Amino acid sequence: MYAVIGAGPMGLACARNLQKLGIPFRGYDRHTGPGGLWDIDNPHSTLYQSAHLISSRHMTEFAEFPMPAGPAYPHHTELRQYFRNYAMHFGVSAHYSWSTRVEQVAPLPDGRWAVTTVPEPARPEPGQDACASVGELRTTTVHDGVLIASGVLHHPHWPTLPGTFTGRVMHSAEYRTPDVFEGQRVLVVGCGNSGADIAVDAVHRAARVDLSVRRGYYFLPKFIMGRPTDTLGGAIRLPRALKQRLDALLVRVVMGKPSNYGLPDPDYRMYEAHPVINSLVLHHLGQGDITPRGALRAIDGRTVTFADGASAEYDVLLLATGYQPKFPFIDAALLNWDTGPAPRLFLNTFHPQHDTLFLMGMLEAAGLGWEGRNRQAELVALYIRQLTAGAASARALQARKRQVDSPEVRGGYRYLQLDRMAYYVHKESYLRTVQREISRLRADLAPGAGAA
Repeated sequence: MYAVIGAGPMGLACARNLQKLGIPFRGYDRHTGPGGLWDIDNPHSTLYQSAHLISSRHMTEFAEFPMPAGPAYPHHTELRQYFRNYAMHFGVSAHYSWSTRVEQVAPLPDGRWAVTTVPEPARPEPGQDACASVGELRTTTVHDGVLIASGVLHHPHWPTLPGTFTGRVMHSAEYRTPDVFEGQRVLVVGCGNSGADIAVDAVHRAARVDLSVRRGYYFLPKFIMGRPTDTLGGAIRLPRALKQRLDALLVRVVMGKPSNYGLPDPDYRMYEAHPVINSLVLHHLGQGDITPRGALRAIDGRTVTFADGASAEYDVLLLATGYQPKFPFIDAALLNWDTGPAPRLFLNTFHPQHDTLFLMGMLEAAGLGWEGRNRQAELVALYIRQLTAGAASARALQARKRQVDSPEVRGGYRYLQLDRMAYYVHKESYLRTVQREISRLRADLAPGAGAA
């Protein structure tokens, strides 16, 4: 029996693909039901109340379980229901141990894995010790293999500030509703998708909103000519460099340059970093609701000085500075992870030596969606099935993954040297490689297998 850690989109895709091939599994999740971070009632969710998909539903949904008719960019409450319906429709919830935290994953001499779990207590009242009796309920179960699908958006990155701020400092992971900004002077640091969303939220409640940005971003609208932006194009394949130039030109025609709004222009090509899917932040910058600022240079009390020498006073410092991938229940060495920003794995998934340990969903790509991650899960499930059967196709993949270095899955793009870009891939290149591996494994699959 295999272990699946996590019941967000990636965990559910793992469970479904193991189920389809008749591979026994047990899932573990800290919350009371499926959805992962898309369930805002999950104490471990980093969502905020205004959150919607930043990719359109048709480009994001699972192919075998389309989303119901509705808005192009569903609200997080609709997504929570979607995942609940998915789990119910395919019957995977019954295979999960809910409210269960994985404390440790460790290899055994016989090649199997010891998975130690403890009950995840309900959110404690202030002053209550939530772990008082957890140790007494610790359980260790032996599994044939482990699929880690616990996500990479749980551990906030807290940058070192250039001084001491005496107002309120909070990370975007803590943010839920804009009432925390009521009447406050707010500085949002960082302009990824969360930072842009939160700055727009703050406009309607704060006394003042400033946005500190260190580098340039490409800003995309959610709609062009009434259609979701990510559904346009793609009918004609263009050389990478030409596509970068043409798409950047289109964005400039539609949105203008970031410098038109007081922000730095990107000094890199389109698609070499994750774009910001938000035109409202530019709208509010353009009409003065949000004041653009540069990088932080110094902080003294409530006074923040920026790189250009300007300074201002604030009551709230909101850090939209991203997340650090962490898997505290397993030794990083077991993930082939040294001092780099991400593990070194074949196709971002396969460990070079451990044949039954998989890191699922640690990949980002424009337009990949949940179906792209589902293909990753399909590949892993097929590999498990065929490796168990002693198939030549699985042994061949086993040999390829020993080399660690993946095939070209970045499409020739020179992604920025940022931690989050360490596991970025080019959608078409990655899926093409995954499909090639799937086809090889399916070629000698026993008749009738995988028909569930």
